[in-house]
Formats: sequence, C-alpha cells, structure tokens
Amino acid sequence: MNISIHPAVDNGFQPATPGFSGGTLLCDCADDKVEVTINSQTAHNHVCGCSKCWKPAGALFSQVAVVSKDAVSVTANEQKLKVVDPTATIQRYACSGCGVHMYGRIENQNHPFYGLDFVHTERSSQSGWAAPEFAAFVSSIIETGTPPDQMGAIRGRLNDLGLPPYDCLSPPLMDAIATHVAKSR
Repeated sequence: MNISIHPAVDNGFQPATPGFSGGTLLCDCADDKVEVTINSQTAHNHVCGCSKCWKPAGALFSQVAVVSKDAVSVTANEQKLKVVDPTATIQRYACSGCGVHMYGRIENQNHPFYGLDFVHTERSSQSGWAAPEFAAFVSSIIETGTPPDQMGAIRGRLNDLGLPPYDCLSPPLMDAIATHVAKSR
C-alpha cells in the first residue's frame, strides 16, 4: 500500500539550515495572497493527525511547527484572515478565499503554549526550516475517515520516514505541559 502522509514529507525532508532566520508563508489564492512573515526558525515541527489542523488535499496529516508569536506578522492581505473556530483553544487564522490556515494562536495566558504560534512551513518557498521530528495525534485520523485497519501500515510508514508516531504530543512537549501545570499549582 502506498501511503501518502503529507507532500512535504512523503519523499523525505532536509534538515534545518544552520542560521536560518525565517521566511514568508503564502495562501493558495491566485491573486491577493495572504502573506505571513516569520522572523525566526521554528521548533517542534511535526505532522499532526488532529481533525482541526489544515491539511493539503489528499494528505492524511498536516505539517505544523511553533514559533514565538512575536516573530509572526501578517504582511499582506490581513483583511482576508478569519478565525476558523472561535471556541477552539488554538485560534486558527485561515484565508477566507482559499481556506488555507496561515497561523494559529493561543490567547489563553494560562495555557502552557501561550506565546507560541502554530505555522505551516510548507506554505513557504524558502528552504531551511526545521525538519519534522515526530507525528502527533496519529489515531485522530480515524475521526476524519481513515479506516482503523490501515493504522498499522500508517504507523509503519511514519516510522520509515523517521517520524515516531504518538497519540498525543512528543514526550518533551508533554513534559513541558506537565511542568507548566505543576508550576501553576
């Protein structure tokens, strides 16, 4: 079975370029593209199976990384951005023209990831971004229609790509959440 995880990882991926300092992300519109400028390298790049993250057509997973919200600015056509689900923890800003999610922000100051924005680096033509490190919320792709009997092969493909599959976040990110919770008590 030929399993397509995401176009940015299916044929392998390059490591981060030392000293890389960011680039621009563009939506899919033919004209008046939304442009988001990232002035930093990203961290914790991963493929995500959750049902909330934006995925390109035909992809089982999204690809998402985090960056300080101070490094993110909308530099063209901001008026086209709309929050997909105002009740979600991550406020995902999508282009109202093409539907591509441009960035996600957590507004809850008590959340462990407050201050970080979630971005899709595959929307950039620049190379040098941090490479994906793992797969998160793998079982969640069942919620979006993947037959459960394919999960073994999908986890195998993720491992073949060097993306250890988790049904939550990676252990370091789960540790960061637990540390935040412990300190807040």
